[in-house]
Amino acid sequence: MTKSILRAQNLSKQVSSKEGQLTILDRVSLDLHSGDSLAIIGRSGSGKSTLLGLLAGLDLPSSGEITLAGHALTTLDEDQRAAVRAAHVGFVFQAFLLLDSLNALENVMLPLELAGHAHAQQRAKELLIRVGLEHRLHHSVNLLSGGEQQRVALARAFATEPDVLFADEPTGNLDSQTGENISDLLFAMNKELGTTLVLVTHDEKLAARCQQHMRLEAGRQVVL
Repeated sequence: MTKSILRAQNLSKQVSSKEGQLTILDRVSLDLHSGDSLAIIGRSGSGKSTLLGLLAGLDLPSSGEITLAGHALTTLDEDQRAAVRAAHVGFVFQAFLLLDSLNALENVMLPLELAGHAHAQQRAKELLIRVGLEHRLHHSVNLLSGGEQQRVALARAFATEPDVLFADEPTGNLDSQTGENISDLLFAMNKELGTTLVLVTHDEKLAARCQQHMRLEAGRQVVL
């Protein structure tokens, strides 16, 4: 039996509010293996992005356990969790979050250089060619269209060949055709590299392409 790459058991998250303790997530569990894909769906405010942040080790749950690539995240401090993310995780966001001061090639090179990759420029160039941006390598990201910026973000996310890629509304800022093209790239690279995908999305077509689905309602898992 293959080993889990990402496992969560009974995750709950409470925060303090004027009305008292507010439960954002309530006993959520999941188990993913290498190459799996999961769509997390639900209305705004259902806890989707909170769950994504917990699974990636960006925040800690109030209770429950998370194991990512063999590391028990809930036993680690912030620096240790950051080291796990650097070694095993990639991110794609709705807002792209590219560095405006760098061109497309430099944006993709950055995580490779931080990881000490010996051939960062060549690897970044190969990835940008893979996502169809061979003519945009040295363009400022501000001069790229939304779809092109998301392609740069995808290349950057896959640059270090992460075990798990977390994507928060990766097609949310794109028109339907561009979103479909980005989805095709996402799943093609998922297959090529064996990366596990965890997607938060309102895009029904994108969600339908995932092997597993989780619906959240008011922080609770709903059986589909």
